[in-house]
Amino acid sequence: MIFRRALQREFAHSAAAVFVALFAILITTVLIRMLGDAAGGKIPSDAVLALIGFGALARLPVVLSLTVFIAVLMSLSRSYRDSEMVVWFAAGVPLTAWIRPVLRFAVPLVAVVAAATLFLSPWAERMSIDYRDRLESRDDSSRVSPGVFRESAGAQRVFFVEVGAGEGEKVKNVFVSSEGENGRHGVIVSAEGSVLVDEDGDRYVVLEQGRRYEGVPGTAEYRVMEFDRYSVLVEPRAVAGRALRTRAMPTAELLAEPDARNLGELLGRIGMPVAALLLALLAIPLSFVNPRAGRTNNLIVAVLTYLIYSNAVSICQAWVARGRIPFEAGVLLPHLVVVMLLALMFYRRLAVSPFWRARA
Repeated sequence: MIFRRALQREFAHSAAAVFVALFAILITTVLIRMLGDAAGGKIPSDAVLALIGFGALARLPVVLSLTVFIAVLMSLSRSYRDSEMVVWFAAGVPLTAWIRPVLRFAVPLVAVVAAATLFLSPWAERMSIDYRDRLESRDDSSRVSPGVFRESAGAQRVFFVEVGAGEGEKVKNVFVSSEGENGRHGVIVSAEGSVLVDEDGDRYVVLEQGRRYEGVPGTAEYRVMEFDRYSVLVEPRAVAGRALRTRAMPTAELLAEPDARNLGELLGRIGMPVAALLLALLAIPLSFVNPRAGRTNNLIVAVLTYLIYSNAVSICQAWVARGRIPFEAGVLLPHLVVVMLLALMFYRRLAVSPFWRARA
């Protein structure tokens, strides 16, 4: 049918434009946050690009869901504003006839949303966590830049080397300042040093031909020790025993360990594609534009509807995670409410002009 082909084409064009705009906003938001973390020293500058990619992939389902909703809403709203809907209604095409074209457009994207929510987003979250853990596990020697004073990961030591850094290479003119117990302060100066990894995988900074000064600042109680060889154990942050956050767990693991927290996360993953499909259908009655009223009224209602629906799913997810409501109730409750609202809106819109419904 002509109107179906026209709708499919317009849906595709609108979806492409909306996706580009939303994805650009997403990338910009993640970029600003990552640059702030890099400027604050929380992450190294060379890790910003990778973390932006992982963050964008993790939030891709939300962007796709909004793309489906906004594309359908914008296309049908334009048809109302340009009086194309009047032509279709006069030709005997009821409002319910738009359900099939919208489903043909939305179902493939909803499938992509489901795949991204169930598999891609957890993988991206998991990779982001692992990547951050590897960055945080960098030993202190790898954080040293020649000619620059740098703090260690735990902010307990300050390093300075004049020349060279890295495993298997010599560093020249090393300065290490450390905070000890009971207010004691230590300073180590060395002509050169290197990085050593023992059989157990522990890393040491081995300093040669140097001195160690240790004492309490403000007092004369200082000890001075000269050494030919001095090893400093580098203690990276423990990551081997760190459990992945629930949102980074694979879906199969959530199903295998169905405790309250995992069921809450599973509810959110199931709810995302279902919400995307229902929002696409909800955009049909929400797209109505009254030429005598403001053109943005339906957009305001649509935005509020999306926010309420999204927050309702999040609230049910939190309730299930805390064990306040059963998993089945949390999965069905927000979507059943939207289905009833969808049926009511279609009924009211069709009841405005009964002859359209009679000619369907």
